[in-house]
Amino acid sequence: MKKAFLTKQQAEKIAQTYPTPFHIYDEKGIIENVKAVNEAFAWNKGFREYFAVKATPNPVLMDILLKNGCGFDCSSMAELVLSKSLGAEGERIMFSSNDTPAEEFLYAEKIGATINLDDFTHIKYLEDIGACFPETMSCRYNPGGVFEMSNGIMDNPGDSKYGMTEDQMAEAFTILQKKGVKHFGIHAFLASNTVTNEYYPKLAGELFNLAVRLHEKTGADIAFINLSGGVGIPYLPDQKPNDIRKIGEGVHEKYDEILIPAGLNNVKIFSEMGRFMMGPYGALVTKAIHEKHIYKEYIGVDACAANLMRPAMYGSYHHITVLGKENDECTETYDIVGSLCENNDKFAIDRKLPKIDMGDYLFIHDTGAHGFAMGYNYNGRLWSAELLLKENGNVECIRRPETLRDYFATFDELPVYKSIEEELKNI
Repeated sequence: MKKAFLTKQQAEKIAQTYPTPFHIYDEKGIIENVKAVNEAFAWNKGFREYFAVKATPNPVLMDILLKNGCGFDCSSMAELVLSKSLGAEGERIMFSSNDTPAEEFLYAEKIGATINLDDFTHIKYLEDIGACFPETMSCRYNPGGVFEMSNGIMDNPGDSKYGMTEDQMAEAFTILQKKGVKHFGIHAFLASNTVTNEYYPKLAGELFNLAVRLHEKTGADIAFINLSGGVGIPYLPDQKPNDIRKIGEGVHEKYDEILIPAGLNNVKIFSEMGRFMMGPYGALVTKAIHEKHIYKEYIGVDACAANLMRPAMYGSYHHITVLGKENDECTETYDIVGSLCENNDKFAIDRKLPKIDMGDYLFIHDTGAHGFAMGYNYNGRLWSAELLLKENGNVECIRRPETLRDYFATFDELPVYKSIEEELKNI
């Protein structure tokens, strides 16, 4: 059973300063997890986890990871700027984007980020925009078809917009060598949120064999292989979590089996996990403010899909703990809903929970990745605060809540803005 890292008493105290809803993160859990990842791959001297910034783009959280040896996987200008501002540059930044604007390529080159090309045509694109070709570059691979493991089909790379074919990879390496590139990386992302220790070793085996073939065909120096993300978390309470140490051992076995005999014994292993690094260590805390009794039983909370869109967008399950009632019997069946003018604005449907009273705090689990980051302003709903539960028990505000002035700020050049400012004074 999932356990909240926050008590009812802590939530009540926090809410006196930072009203609900708010996202909160567990510093201790984050640090322990990144240490476990580093230990799992310590057998590879060049290993580095490049945290997927898109999952949780908060500089305080990113700085915790940076200080524990991580780099950053960026996919946009904003993520590059944020990473550089924290002191990460050069080999600490991996730029893996697609359909990329020229200015983002040029900025990535300027700060020395490792550029991971998504498509063969991007080589000419870089030439056309006047970009240089650094000594180290990477290319993203797409094997096509389906990606299968022992428990069945995990994903369908053939339908994915990302990456190059093997023939394109070989041609890209050949052309890039002529342009002065000396060291190459191979990158692939073939399945999302896998809750199995088999995924990374299986992927590693495919990429290691690819590396051997490309090295033999092109003579390219394979400097690193980036397993990207895809290692998931158990959103459901009865799922068994991944064991990162077993995953590391599985990749190690493939490394010794495939790369060592081929003479590729200095290849660095990289990962770009987001969900696994941060997901379980964040939560959305919200308060029950309304109840409705019609054809179903509804509990209305002060958060909505604008604060956490995964359940509305994907039908995703997020476990809910009613703080202070962790040991109570789940006697009621509720839909837990927000205030948006959309009927899919539901955090839970027909969920068995303890009896919820108005004012109860609900702890929505596993929002530490793709939670706050996917927020939006539909219905004029404002972004919540982000808080950090420190190892010493203190709480730090690491992003203040959005205000109405923030929401209206981009109208500042319109005549109506003055009237808006006047109206805000009356609230």
